[in-house]
Amino acid sequence: MTSQVSSPAEQADGAVLGEQRGAAGTKDVRRLDRVIIRFAGDSGDGMQLTGDRFTSETASFGNDLSTLPNFPAEIRAPAGTLPGVSSFQLHFADHDILTPGDAPNVLVAMNPAALRANIGDLPRGAEIIVNTDEFSKRAMRKVGYDASPLEDGSLDGYQLHPVPLTTLTVEALKAFDLSRKEAERSKNMFALGLLSWMYHRPTEGTEKFLRAKFAKKPDIAAANIAAFRAGWNFGETTEDFAVSYEVAPASQAFPVGTYRNISGNLALAYGLVAASRQADLPLFLGSYPITPASDILHELSKHKNFGVRTFQAEDEIAGIGAALGAAFGGSLAVTTTSGPGVALKSETIGLAVSLELPLLIVDIQRGGPSTGLPTKTEQADLLQAMYGRNGEAPVPVVAPRTPADCFDAALDAARIALTYRTPVFLLSDGYLANGSEPWRIPELEELPDLTVRFASGPNHTLADGTEVFWPYKRDARTLARPWAVPGTAGLEHRIGGIEKQDGTGNISYDPANHDFMVRTRQAKIDGIEVPDIEVDDPDGARTLVLGWGSTYGPVTAAVRRLRAEGEAIAQAHLRHLNPFPKNLGTVLGRYDKVVIPEMNLGQLATLVRAKYLVDAHSYNQVNGMPFKAEQLATALKEAIDG
Repeated sequence: MTSQVSSPAEQADGAVLGEQRGAAGTKDVRRLDRVIIRFAGDSGDGMQLTGDRFTSETASFGNDLSTLPNFPAEIRAPAGTLPGVSSFQLHFADHDILTPGDAPNVLVAMNPAALRANIGDLPRGAEIIVNTDEFSKRAMRKVGYDASPLEDGSLDGYQLHPVPLTTLTVEALKAFDLSRKEAERSKNMFALGLLSWMYHRPTEGTEKFLRAKFAKKPDIAAANIAAFRAGWNFGETTEDFAVSYEVAPASQAFPVGTYRNISGNLALAYGLVAASRQADLPLFLGSYPITPASDILHELSKHKNFGVRTFQAEDEIAGIGAALGAAFGGSLAVTTTSGPGVALKSETIGLAVSLELPLLIVDIQRGGPSTGLPTKTEQADLLQAMYGRNGEAPVPVVAPRTPADCFDAALDAARIALTYRTPVFLLSDGYLANGSEPWRIPELEELPDLTVRFASGPNHTLADGTEVFWPYKRDARTLARPWAVPGTAGLEHRIGGIEKQDGTGNISYDPANHDFMVRTRQAKIDGIEVPDIEVDDPDGARTLVLGWGSTYGPVTAAVRRLRAEGEAIAQAHLRHLNPFPKNLGTVLGRYDKVVIPEMNLGQLATLVRAKYLVDAHSYNQVNGMPFKAEQLATALKEAIDG
């Protein structure tokens, strides 16, 4: 979905803007500036699909938005249990927002487990829509309810809407030749229709989506559309929902352009395709499926028309081995994985360092160690990316900050890999990969020129005047070696993991040569050109909050809250983690206190302390979920006052 919006204007978070009284016989319509909705149910209830559809319609309407899908690792988790709850949270607004929101204003709970798992996140006064059909004694006992929470007064502090979603859905689909079980599967569409009515969401896109999704099963498509419309009509006619809400488009939030909703993994895939076209190189992906990186493989496999070749290997080692071979052959080579896969790929990453070939290692970080929390988020692979190889094997590290920024980060990582002939780590995470936000589709002329010049002939003259090709003769500015495509006459050269002789690339065991090559490879990485870090400090603060990766949204939201309360605090955010921006040390030295929030136990803080001898203070969280803005605002306020 795309929409046109106008020039930007930053606005603070707000609440209800106003209320419009309906004409006689119609319901009231209240205007809000933002809403946070969470859909929750069993992993088989279609909550992710429901959230995706509501998000797509919200994007087409023109709101700014941010999402947080949250689901179990099991393909089909135990029904009706707390570990089996799947949820999708969406924050949308008429102004610029940065996070999926701290606490939902509305919870749609499809069963007792969904209610129990999420009620603790709701503020008093929030609306709760529950599917009463699922609140049987057995289902409630399964999650620890001795009495029905719908009747014991425990929900009196909320606006409770008991709705028999299953019964209403089955009743709405009586005209269709479906079993009761088949009809019940459409209850998520009934709920989507009800919420679409409540918040005046467009409906045409969802109906078109359902017709396309079930094109080979037109009866199922028609049934889902009927359930969706029945939910809308229920909201329109029932007395239980006396008010609907309007959230105007974010017409002042963005620069002029054409926008679409995009997830981090999709943006990253598009960025890789764009990089290959800007470099005029075929794109090769060697990958083994792993959560939460698999969507990149799925997406890139659709784009053979852009010269993309995807190879689903038998394991992680084969995936990166094929990618490195493709790099040797002249492709823009990529391998995608998560933390456990990086561990398996480490030897081949070291080989890529030694061969000095461009290779992108995309690590969509997740909770660890080992298998850990496959569907949850974490930032705990930074030190692994920096040092997780034998020997001195330095690799540049780039980290996107938002789902849409994954597109630009992919282009930036490709620029570094191609210019400096080096493997590059691109560190995204599960929060960015699965979350989504509006993305302005760039114009072609805005994309960087990544054109590569391959070696085409001799580049060195021997003492006797003979012209030869030296595969390790370096560019004076970048220290990059030439990239010679196999099959080019006269450019044959040896590759392998044993140390190379400077210049010739011949096998060398000479101690002095090894020392020189190690230091040269390090100097190449240290000399990579990256932009200076920018500091947002309008008030001359004494405290700086330094972030990296996906902490950008929560940190920025927290900083806005503190400034709205009159506090002075500075903010800076790192995209380049190796090498650091050249002005970072100077920036850090300007502040009395530096606070580094991370979804790990202090990995960036460790690097900053070691390199700059700055007493950086860590604020850490490793619960598999992103930071909440209020939580960070409280911690930063304590740092300012401490």
